[in-house]
Amino acid sequence: MQMFRKLVSKISNQNKQKAVQGMANPILAGYEPDKNIFMDGLSKRALDMYQRQCDIKNFSKLVISDPENTSHIEMMQERFKQGVTDPFEDEKLAQLADNEKFLRDLGLL
Repeated sequence: MQMFRKLVSKISNQNKQKAVQGMANPILAGYEPDKNIFMDGLSKRALDMYQRQCDIKNFSKLVISDPENTSHIEMMQERFKQGVTDPFEDEKLAQLADNEKFLRDLGLL
């Protein structure tokens, strides 16, 4: 977990440095430029792989947890009775597909 935090802080610091206009101080880099670029790319890939692995583990736990448990269906039925919109109705899907704000938020417009 500590390695994960170090990688996140390093990547966020790099993003901050990229945002600043001008040249980076080579003394602050601490490595040779070629080696630094390679290590940063390797670290970012390792972080992405770690996050993907965590997502897969959490999703697998959720899916395999208890196939006989149907409490989620009961909870959805209660919500629908309270007036929450059913997202699986054809009318609502059509409205969502024509919703310009929603499509803009998704980056499709």
